[in-house]
Amino acid sequence: MQEPFTADMARDRKSFLMRASPEVMAAVERLAAAELRSVNAQLEVLLREALMRRGRSALADDGDSDALPSLDT
Repeated sequence: MQEPFTADMARDRKSFLMRASPEVMAAVERLAAAELRSVNAQLEVLLREALMRRGRSALADDGDSDALPSLDT
């Protein structure tokens, strides 16, 4: 079971500016709506999936110093 989102978790996230084409953003917005996520959460899921496809684990216990915490939705 996933822990509830807390203020400490929000402080641990890095903010950044991203530019994307209107077509890409529209597709992300549609996907986020279909999966009942915010656009921000959907972008994080997509980034995590892309990292895993490239061999970067999203699990912190694999010994990878650049690993991300698990995102179970």
